[in-house]
Amino acid sequence: MTEDRANPLKPAKPKHIILNSHQTRDSANLVPIQWGAANPQQRGPIIGSLRSLKYRNVIGTHAGSYGVYRALAVASGVLDPTHKADLTDTSPVVQLGPHPSWSDPDKIVSLDPFGTLAGQSFGEYDTDKYDILPTIAITKAHINIPELRDEIAQGRLHVDGKLLKPDGSLVVTKAAIDPVWYLPGLAKRLNIDEWELRRVLFQQTGNMFPELVTRPDLHVFLPPIGGTTVYIIGDPAAITNPDLPLAVRVHDECNGSDVFGSDICTCRPYLVHGIEVCVQTAQEGGAGIIVYCRKEGRALGEVTKFLVYNARKRQEGGDRADAYFLRTECVAGVQDMRFQELMSDVLHWLGVTRIDRLVSMSNMKYDAITNSGIQVVERIAIPPELVPADAQVEIEAKKAAGYYSENGGLMGEELGQVKGRDY
Repeated sequence: MTEDRANPLKPAKPKHIILNSHQTRDSANLVPIQWGAANPQQRGPIIGSLRSLKYRNVIGTHAGSYGVYRALAVASGVLDPTHKADLTDTSPVVQLGPHPSWSDPDKIVSLDPFGTLAGQSFGEYDTDKYDILPTIAITKAHINIPELRDEIAQGRLHVDGKLLKPDGSLVVTKAAIDPVWYLPGLAKRLNIDEWELRRVLFQQTGNMFPELVTRPDLHVFLPPIGGTTVYIIGDPAAITNPDLPLAVRVHDECNGSDVFGSDICTCRPYLVHGIEVCVQTAQEGGAGIIVYCRKEGRALGEVTKFLVYNARKRQEGGDRADAYFLRTECVAGVQDMRFQELMSDVLHWLGVTRIDRLVSMSNMKYDAITNSGIQVVERIAIPPELVPADAQVEIEAKKAAGYYSENGGLMGEELGQVKGRDY
Protein backbone atom coordinates (compact mmCIF):
# COMPACT_ATOMS: atom_id res chain seq x y z
CA MET A 1 0.00 0.00 0.00
CA THR A 2 1.37 3.43 -0.91
CA GLU A 3 1.74 6.22 1.60
CA ASP A 4 -1.11 8.23 0.01
CA ARG A 5 -3.53 5.30 0.23
CA ALA A 6 -2.51 4.61 3.81
CA ASN A 7 -3.46 8.16 4.77
CA PRO A 8 -6.57 9.25 2.83
CA LEU A 9 -6.42 12.72 4.41
CA LYS A 10 -3.18 13.56 2.63
CA PRO A 11 -3.62 15.27 -0.75
CA ALA A 12 -2.99 13.17 -3.81
CA LYS A 13 0.35 13.69 -5.51
CA PRO A 14 0.53 13.25 -9.27
CA LYS A 15 3.10 10.58 -10.13
CA HIS A 16 3.36 11.11 -13.87
CA ILE A 17 5.26 13.87 -15.66
CA ILE A 18 4.02 15.79 -18.69
CA LEU A 19 6.57 17.79 -20.63
CA ASN A 20 5.24 21.06 -22.00
CA SER A 21 8.45 22.44 -23.43
CA HIS A 22 7.55 22.24 -27.11
CA GLN A 23 4.80 23.92 -29.06
CA THR A 24 1.83 21.63 -29.67
CA ARG A 25 -1.37 21.76 -31.64
CA ASP A 26 -3.13 23.03 -28.51
CA SER A 27 -1.01 26.19 -28.51
CA ALA A 28 -3.27 27.70 -31.17
CA ASN A 29 -6.07 27.67 -28.57
CA LEU A 30 -4.12 29.48 -25.85
CA VAL A 31 -5.61 32.71 -24.53
CA PRO A 32 -3.49 35.35 -26.31
CA ILE A 33 -1.65 38.10 -24.45
CA GLN A 34 -1.81 41.44 -26.27
CA TRP A 35 0.81 43.39 -24.34
CA GLY A 36 0.06 47.12 -24.29
CA ALA A 37 -3.71 46.72 -24.74
CA ALA A 38 -5.89 49.40 -23.21
CA ASN A 39 -7.79 47.17 -20.76
CA PRO A 40 -7.30 43.78 -19.09
CA GLN A 41 -9.92 42.01 -21.21
CA GLN A 42 -8.15 43.02 -24.44
CA ARG A 43 -4.75 42.28 -22.94
CA GLY A 44 -5.76 38.86 -21.68
CA PRO A 45 -4.95 37.08 -18.40
CA ILE A 46 -1.54 35.92 -17.25
CA ILE A 47 -1.99 32.15 -16.84
CA GLY A 48 0.90 30.43 -15.13
CA SER A 49 -1.27 27.39 -14.54
CA LEU A 50 0.13 24.26 -12.91
CA ARG A 51 -3.34 22.72 -12.71
CA SER A 52 -3.53 22.06 -16.44
CA LEU A 53 -0.36 22.66 -18.38
CA LYS A 54 -2.03 23.01 -21.77
CA TYR A 55 -3.68 26.30 -20.72
CA ARG A 56 -0.45 28.03 -19.70
CA ASN A 57 0.26 31.13 -21.79
CA VAL A 58 3.44 32.19 -19.98
CA ILE A 59 6.85 30.74 -19.15
CA GLY A 60 7.47 30.12 -15.44
CA THR A 61 5.03 30.15 -12.55
CA HIS A 62 3.32 32.70 -10.34
CA ALA A 63 5.53 33.97 -7.47
CA GLY A 64 8.41 32.18 -9.16
CA SER A 65 11.00 33.05 -6.52
CA TYR A 66 9.02 30.89 -4.08
CA GLY A 67 8.47 28.02 -6.49
CA VAL A 68 10.97 25.73 -4.79
CA TYR A 69 9.33 26.25 -1.39
CA ARG A 70 5.99 25.45 -3.00
CA ALA A 71 7.52 22.27 -4.38
CA LEU A 72 8.81 21.31 -0.92
CA ALA A 73 5.34 21.87 0.52
CA VAL A 74 3.78 19.63 -2.13
CA ALA A 75 6.47 16.96 -1.81
CA SER A 76 6.13 16.85 1.99
CA GLY A 77 2.36 16.60 1.79
CA VAL A 78 1.45 19.89 3.49
CA LEU A 79 0.13 21.52 0.29
CA ASP A 80 -2.42 20.01 -2.06
CA PRO A 81 -1.05 20.61 -5.59
CA THR A 82 -4.63 21.04 -6.81
CA HIS A 83 -5.39 23.86 -4.35
CA LYS A 84 -6.93 26.91 -5.94
CA ALA A 85 -6.69 30.27 -4.21
CA ASP A 86 -9.89 31.76 -2.80
CA LEU A 87 -9.55 35.45 -3.73
CA THR A 88 -12.62 36.61 -1.79
CA ASP A 89 -11.97 40.03 -0.16
CA THR A 90 -8.40 40.19 -1.49
CA SER A 91 -8.99 43.09 -3.90
CA PRO A 92 -6.89 46.29 -3.52
CA VAL A 93 -7.84 48.66 -0.72
CA VAL A 94 -7.32 51.54 -3.15
CA GLN A 95 -7.47 51.47 -6.93
CA LEU A 96 -4.34 52.75 -8.63
CA GLY A 97 -4.75 53.58 -12.29
CA PRO A 98 -5.30 52.83 -15.03
CA HIS A 99 -2.87 55.41 -16.42
CA PRO A 100 -1.94 56.16 -20.05
CA SER A 101 1.41 54.42 -19.51
CA TRP A 102 -0.40 51.12 -18.94
CA SER A 103 -1.29 50.91 -22.63
CA ASP A 104 2.15 51.95 -23.88
CA PRO A 105 4.13 48.73 -24.50
CA ASP A 106 7.39 50.67 -24.32
CA LYS A 107 6.73 52.17 -20.87
CA ILE A 108 6.14 48.95 -18.91
CA VAL A 109 7.87 45.67 -19.79
CA SER A 110 8.84 44.11 -16.44
CA LEU A 111 5.55 44.00 -14.51
CA ASP A 112 1.88 43.46 -15.30
CA PRO A 113 0.08 46.82 -14.97
CA PHE A 114 -3.22 44.93 -14.64
CA GLY A 115 -1.70 42.64 -12.00
CA THR A 116 -4.23 43.56 -9.30
CA LEU A 117 -7.23 42.72 -11.45
CA ALA A 118 -6.92 38.97 -11.92
CA GLY A 119 -9.74 38.24 -9.49
CA GLN A 120 -12.05 40.90 -10.97
CA SER A 121 -11.55 40.93 -14.73
CA PHE A 122 -11.41 37.32 -15.87
CA GLY A 123 -14.53 35.69 -14.49
CA GLU A 124 -15.03 33.64 -17.65
CA TYR A 125 -11.86 31.73 -16.80
CA ASP A 126 -12.98 30.89 -13.26
CA THR A 127 -12.90 27.14 -13.69
CA ASP A 128 -10.72 24.36 -12.35
CA LYS A 129 -8.79 24.37 -15.62
CA TYR A 130 -7.15 27.73 -14.98
CA ASP A 131 -4.91 29.19 -12.32
CA ILE A 132 -5.07 32.97 -12.70
CA LEU A 133 -3.50 34.80 -9.78
CA PRO A 134 -2.82 38.48 -9.07
CA THR A 135 0.79 39.56 -9.49
CA ILE A 136 0.21 42.78 -7.52
CA ALA A 137 -1.50 43.22 -4.15
CA ILE A 138 -2.32 46.54 -2.47
CA THR A 139 -3.04 47.04 1.22
CA LYS A 140 -2.62 49.60 4.01
CA ALA A 141 -0.31 49.43 7.01
CA HIS A 142 1.46 51.26 9.81
CA ILE A 143 5.26 51.22 9.81
CA ASN A 144 7.36 52.19 12.79
CA ILE A 145 11.12 52.70 12.76
CA PRO A 146 13.02 54.28 15.65
CA GLU A 147 14.60 57.00 13.50
CA LEU A 148 11.16 58.54 12.92
CA ARG A 149 10.72 59.02 16.66
CA ASP A 150 14.18 60.59 16.80
CA GLU A 151 13.28 63.00 14.00
CA ILE A 152 10.07 63.97 15.79
CA ALA A 153 12.08 64.68 18.94
CA GLN A 154 14.57 66.77 16.92
CA GLY A 155 11.81 68.76 15.25
CA ARG A 156 12.64 67.48 11.75
CA LEU A 157 9.21 65.87 11.53
CA HIS A 158 5.96 66.83 13.22
CA VAL A 159 3.06 64.67 14.30
CA ASP A 160 -0.13 65.39 12.37
CA GLY A 161 -2.19 62.53 13.81
CA LYS A 162 -3.27 61.39 10.36
CA LEU A 163 -0.10 60.32 8.54
CA LEU A 164 2.38 60.44 11.39
CA LYS A 165 1.02 59.27 14.74
CA PRO A 166 2.17 60.36 18.22
CA ASP A 167 3.92 57.00 18.74
CA GLY A 168 6.02 57.62 15.61
CA SER A 169 4.13 55.16 13.44
CA LEU A 170 3.53 56.13 9.84
CA VAL A 171 0.36 55.29 7.90
CA VAL A 172 1.11 54.02 4.38
CA THR A 173 -0.47 52.37 1.39
CA LYS A 174 1.75 49.57 0.16
CA ALA A 175 1.87 47.37 -2.92
CA ALA A 176 3.73 44.11 -3.48
CA ILE A 177 4.69 43.47 -7.10
CA ASP A 178 5.89 40.21 -8.63
CA PRO A 179 7.97 40.53 -11.81
CA VAL A 180 6.27 39.80 -15.14
CA TRP A 181 8.60 40.15 -18.11
CA TYR A 182 7.37 40.86 -21.63
CA LEU A 183 10.36 39.43 -23.48
CA PRO A 184 10.08 41.39 -26.77
CA GLY A 185 9.81 44.66 -24.83
CA LEU A 186 12.57 43.69 -22.43
CA ALA A 187 14.93 42.93 -25.32
CA LYS A 188 14.06 46.23 -26.97
CA ARG A 189 14.64 48.15 -23.71
CA LEU A 190 18.08 46.57 -23.27
CA ASN A 191 18.90 46.90 -26.97
CA ILE A 192 19.56 43.20 -27.50
CA ASP A 193 18.10 40.59 -29.84
CA GLU A 194 15.13 38.77 -28.33
CA TRP A 195 16.40 35.35 -29.38
CA GLU A 196 19.77 36.11 -27.79
CA LEU A 197 17.98 37.16 -24.60
CA ARG A 198 15.96 33.94 -24.55
CA ARG A 199 18.99 31.76 -25.25
CA VAL A 200 21.13 33.29 -22.51
CA LEU A 201 18.27 33.28 -19.97
CA PHE A 202 17.86 29.57 -20.68
CA GLN A 203 21.58 28.82 -20.34
CA GLN A 204 22.32 31.00 -17.32
CA THR A 205 19.44 29.55 -15.31
CA GLY A 206 20.87 26.05 -15.77
CA ASN A 207 18.32 25.19 -18.46
CA MET A 208 15.46 25.62 -15.98
CA PHE A 209 13.02 27.04 -18.54
CA PRO A 210 13.29 25.22 -21.89
CA GLU A 211 10.22 27.09 -23.16
CA LEU A 212 12.45 30.14 -23.50
CA VAL A 213 14.05 28.53 -26.54
CA THR A 214 11.38 26.06 -27.67
CA ARG A 215 8.20 28.15 -27.36
CA PRO A 216 8.52 31.35 -29.42
CA ASP A 217 4.72 31.62 -29.18
CA LEU A 218 5.04 32.43 -25.45
CA HIS A 219 6.16 36.03 -24.97
CA VAL A 220 5.73 36.50 -21.21
CA PHE A 221 8.11 35.15 -18.55
CA LEU A 222 7.55 34.98 -14.79
CA PRO A 223 11.18 34.96 -13.62
CA PRO A 224 12.30 33.32 -10.34
CA ILE A 225 13.56 36.56 -8.80
CA GLY A 226 12.49 38.81 -5.96
CA GLY A 227 9.88 41.48 -6.57
CA THR A 228 9.29 45.08 -5.51
CA THR A 229 7.43 46.72 -2.65
CA VAL A 230 6.00 50.22 -2.98
CA TYR A 231 5.21 52.39 0.03
CA ILE A 232 2.96 55.38 -0.68
CA ILE A 233 2.90 58.12 1.95
CA GLY A 234 -0.05 60.49 1.64
CA ASP A 235 -3.02 60.40 -0.71
CA PRO A 236 -2.25 58.14 -3.70
CA ALA A 237 -4.35 60.46 -5.88
CA ALA A 238 -1.74 63.20 -5.32
CA ILE A 239 0.83 61.18 -7.30
CA THR A 240 -0.72 62.17 -10.62
CA ASN A 241 -1.85 65.70 -9.64
CA PRO A 242 0.49 68.16 -11.41
CA ASP A 243 -0.32 70.85 -8.86
CA LEU A 244 0.97 68.83 -5.89
CA PRO A 245 4.58 67.95 -5.01
CA LEU A 246 5.91 64.40 -5.27
CA ALA A 247 8.97 62.91 -3.56
CA VAL A 248 10.48 59.56 -4.58
CA ARG A 249 13.17 57.30 -3.17
CA VAL A 250 14.02 54.19 -5.23
CA HIS A 251 15.95 51.90 -2.89
CA ASP A 252 17.67 48.61 -3.67
CA GLU A 253 17.67 46.03 -0.91
CA CYS A 254 20.57 45.91 1.56
CA ASN A 255 19.71 43.47 4.33
CA GLY A 256 22.84 44.17 6.36
CA SER A 257 22.17 47.90 6.63
CA ASP A 258 18.40 48.19 6.14
CA VAL A 259 17.57 45.54 8.75
CA PHE A 260 20.64 45.13 10.95
CA GLY A 261 22.21 48.59 10.77
CA SER A 262 25.61 47.73 9.30
CA ASP A 263 27.66 50.91 8.99
CA ILE A 264 29.84 49.99 5.99
CA CYS A 265 27.31 51.60 3.63
CA THR A 266 24.78 54.42 3.54
CA CYS A 267 21.76 52.28 2.73
CA ARG A 268 19.66 52.50 5.91
CA PRO A 269 20.38 56.17 6.68
CA TYR A 270 19.60 57.11 3.08
CA LEU A 271 16.40 55.06 3.16
CA VAL A 272 15.37 56.79 6.39
CA HIS A 273 16.17 60.18 4.88
CA GLY A 274 14.04 59.27 1.89
CA ILE A 275 11.14 58.43 4.20
CA GLU A 276 11.64 61.75 5.99
CA VAL A 277 11.46 63.72 2.73
CA CYS A 278 8.40 61.72 1.65
CA VAL A 279 6.63 62.46 4.95
CA GLN A 280 7.42 66.17 4.68
CA THR A 281 6.17 66.25 1.09
CA ALA A 282 2.96 64.42 1.99
CA GLN A 283 2.33 66.80 4.87
CA GLU A 284 2.57 69.66 2.37
CA GLY A 285 -0.40 68.11 0.59
CA GLY A 286 1.54 66.02 -1.92
CA ALA A 287 2.72 62.44 -1.76
CA GLY A 288 5.85 60.41 -1.23
CA ILE A 289 6.86 57.09 -2.77
CA ILE A 290 9.41 54.59 -1.51
CA VAL A 291 10.17 51.89 -4.06
CA TYR A 292 12.00 48.96 -2.43
CA CYS A 293 13.56 46.56 -4.94
CA ARG A 294 14.84 43.06 -4.06
CA LYS A 295 18.26 43.47 -5.67
CA GLU A 296 20.62 42.57 -2.82
CA GLY A 297 24.22 43.61 -3.31
CA ARG A 298 23.57 45.43 -6.62
CA ALA A 299 21.82 42.21 -7.73
CA LEU A 300 25.11 40.34 -7.23
CA GLY A 301 23.77 38.65 -4.10
CA GLU A 302 24.67 38.81 -0.44
CA VAL A 303 27.34 36.08 -0.58
CA THR A 304 29.20 38.00 -3.29
CA LYS A 305 28.79 41.21 -1.33
CA PHE A 306 30.37 39.73 1.79
CA LEU A 307 33.23 38.29 -0.27
CA VAL A 308 33.83 41.79 -1.59
CA TYR A 309 33.81 43.17 1.96
CA ASN A 310 36.57 40.73 2.87
CA ALA A 311 38.59 41.63 -0.22
CA ARG A 312 38.26 45.35 0.51
CA LYS A 313 39.33 45.04 4.14
CA ARG A 314 42.28 42.71 3.41
CA GLN A 315 43.75 44.34 0.32
CA GLU A 316 47.07 46.16 0.46
CA GLY A 317 46.52 49.64 1.83
CA GLY A 318 43.23 48.70 3.48
CA ASP A 319 39.68 49.58 2.48
CA ARG A 320 40.20 52.52 0.11
CA ALA A 321 37.76 54.62 -1.86
CA ASP A 322 39.93 54.50 -4.99
CA ALA A 323 39.63 50.67 -5.08
CA TYR A 324 35.96 50.43 -4.07
CA PHE A 325 34.53 49.36 -7.42
CA LEU A 326 37.66 47.45 -8.45
CA ARG A 327 37.28 44.89 -5.68
CA THR A 328 33.65 44.26 -6.65
CA GLU A 329 34.60 43.72 -10.28
CA CYS A 330 37.45 41.38 -9.32
CA VAL A 331 35.06 39.09 -7.44
CA ALA A 332 31.87 39.39 -9.50
CA GLY A 333 33.26 40.25 -12.94
CA VAL A 334 31.02 43.32 -13.10
CA GLN A 335 30.35 46.33 -10.88
CA ASP A 336 26.56 46.26 -10.97
CA MET A 337 23.81 43.97 -12.32
CA ARG A 338 20.69 45.87 -11.26
CA PHE A 339 19.77 47.02 -14.78
CA GLN A 340 18.12 50.24 -13.69
CA GLU A 341 16.72 50.56 -17.22
CA LEU A 342 13.84 48.39 -15.96
CA MET A 343 13.36 50.28 -12.69
CA SER A 344 11.25 53.09 -14.16
CA ASP A 345 8.42 50.64 -14.96
CA VAL A 346 7.05 50.78 -11.42
CA LEU A 347 6.94 54.58 -11.58
CA HIS A 348 4.99 54.43 -14.84
CA TRP A 349 2.63 51.90 -13.24
CA LEU A 350 1.98 54.50 -10.53
CA GLY A 351 1.32 57.16 -13.16
CA VAL A 352 4.36 59.28 -12.28
CA THR A 353 5.24 61.91 -14.89
CA ARG A 354 7.17 64.37 -12.69
CA ILE A 355 9.25 63.95 -9.55
CA ASP A 356 9.76 67.14 -7.60
CA ARG A 357 12.23 65.63 -5.13
CA LEU A 358 14.26 62.59 -6.15
CA VAL A 359 16.07 61.35 -3.05
CA SER A 360 18.96 59.67 -4.84
CA MET A 361 22.53 60.41 -5.85
CA SER A 362 22.70 57.51 -8.33
CA ASN A 363 23.47 58.56 -11.87
CA MET A 364 22.11 55.23 -13.15
CA LYS A 365 18.74 55.68 -11.45
CA TYR A 366 18.48 59.31 -12.55
CA ASP A 367 19.30 58.43 -16.16
CA ALA A 368 16.82 55.55 -16.20
CA ILE A 369 14.03 57.75 -14.85
CA THR A 370 14.63 60.74 -17.10
CA ASN A 371 15.32 58.65 -20.20
CA SER A 372 11.91 57.01 -19.70
CA GLY A 373 10.24 60.42 -20.00
CA ILE A 374 9.77 61.34 -16.32
CA GLN A 375 10.84 64.86 -15.34
CA VAL A 376 13.04 65.29 -12.27
CA VAL A 377 12.95 68.77 -10.75
CA GLU A 378 15.36 68.39 -7.80
CA ARG A 379 17.84 65.74 -6.65
CA ILE A 380 18.48 65.33 -2.94
CA ALA A 381 21.77 63.88 -1.71
CA ILE A 382 22.19 62.22 1.65
CA PRO A 383 23.17 64.86 4.24
CA PRO A 384 26.86 64.44 5.19
CA GLU A 385 26.02 64.09 8.87
CA LEU A 386 24.02 60.95 8.12
CA VAL A 387 26.92 59.11 6.46
CA PRO A 388 28.48 56.56 8.88
CA ALA A 389 32.25 56.89 9.31
CA ASP A 390 33.02 53.53 7.71
CA ALA A 391 30.73 54.39 4.77
CA GLN A 392 32.88 57.35 3.71
CA VAL A 393 34.71 54.91 1.41
CA GLU A 394 31.47 54.07 -0.40
CA ILE A 395 30.11 57.59 -0.71
CA GLU A 396 33.35 59.15 -1.94
CA ALA A 397 33.90 56.32 -4.44
CA LYS A 398 30.40 56.82 -5.81
CA LYS A 399 30.80 60.59 -6.10
CA ALA A 400 34.08 60.09 -7.94
CA ALA A 401 32.27 57.68 -10.30
CA GLY A 402 29.69 60.30 -11.26
CA TYR A 403 27.06 60.17 -8.54
CA TYR A 404 25.28 63.44 -7.88
CA SER A 405 26.83 65.74 -5.29
CA GLU A 406 26.33 69.43 -4.69
CA ASN A 407 30.00 69.87 -3.79
CA GLY A 408 31.58 67.42 -6.21
CA GLY A 409 33.88 64.60 -5.16
CA LEU A 410 37.48 63.77 -4.42
CA MET A 411 39.87 62.55 -7.10
CA GLY A 412 43.38 61.13 -7.41
CA GLU A 413 45.49 60.90 -4.27
CA GLU A 414 42.81 62.50 -2.13
CA LEU A 415 40.40 59.71 -3.05
CA GLY A 416 42.99 57.10 -2.09
CA GLN A 417 43.33 58.66 1.34
CA VAL A 418 39.72 57.92 2.22
CA LYS A 419 39.93 54.65 4.12
CA GLY A 420 37.62 52.48 6.18
CA ARG A 421 38.45 50.75 9.39
CA ASP A 422 39.57 47.14 9.74
CA TYR A 423 36.82 44.69 10.59
